[in-house]
Amino acid sequence: MDGAVPGNPCFPGTYADPEGIVYGDTVFIYPTRSLPFKEQTAMDCFSSTDLRHWTKHENIISTDEVKWAWGALWAPAVLEKDRRYYLFFGANDVHEGETGGIGVAVSDRPEGPFKDMLGKPLINEIVNGAQPIDQFVFRDKDGSYYMYYGGWGHCNMVKLADDFKSIVPFPDGSLYKEVTPKDYTEGPFMLEKDGKYYFMWSEGDWTRDSYRVAYAIADSPFGPFERVGTILESDPEVGTGAGHHSMIQSPKTGRYYIVYHRHPLGATDGNDRVTCIDELLFDSDGRILPVKMTFTGPASGFQ
Repeated sequence: MDGAVPGNPCFPGTYADPEGIVYGDTVFIYPTRSLPFKEQTAMDCFSSTDLRHWTKHENIISTDEVKWAWGALWAPAVLEKDRRYYLFFGANDVHEGETGGIGVAVSDRPEGPFKDMLGKPLINEIVNGAQPIDQFVFRDKDGSYYMYYGGWGHCNMVKLADDFKSIVPFPDGSLYKEVTPKDYTEGPFMLEKDGKYYFMWSEGDWTRDSYRVAYAIADSPFGPFERVGTILESDPEVGTGAGHHSMIQSPKTGRYYIVYHRHPLGATDGNDRVTCIDELLFDSDGRILPVKMTFTGPASGFQ
């Protein structure tokens, strides 16, 4: 697919839950293959330097590598640390007493292939009512790594060990802190900007038009996270069910972009989801302006 010049969707195919990240001058997007659940047995990623031409990297990890995953891999979170690349993922639709949850894999290259680090889930248990899925890993200003995760309407926060092989206690001795904001469903994301912590999440039903993204602003990565408003939602002229997003920032201009999935107009299958990018703007008070979804993507590309 090299040489393709799309707008939105960014690249062909049904892909959802996109995690965008910038490595050097290259944008990588790690999405879920949006297929029937038991067919989501592998992941691809995509890279670009201009948000116009994308290179597809296939099968960066699969259930052949993750032996404890019986049916599905989805909703990755990624980061680089000490010249190694880490991919956190959800696997299996885990319930109490079952094996599944959040795993972690590692590679020497951002495009993989990734190897399962633990041979088991990093988090398997149901804690505070949160299914262990939809993880996002956040590096705070002091170098601490926190992971926000959770489905079933509950969001937990944990602190990761430096080697990402375990979770470690907070100063008060606890391992899990529930940080669920009002109307939270799943898909948490954190951004630190100008000393403020912008916590974002998806609400509604991912198969329906009600799916959307909301946010809160706090002075600490621990919250409290009081809902401010909705920043991404269905547009009957462009697409519906927009959500499960991430954000990237241009190292050249500082501009922010939201990476998300939506249902194309006329879609009747909940799995019919495509990955898109649009610019994300803040007002003079630091609040996030509602995103205007487009078919063209950011007018100036990645600048």
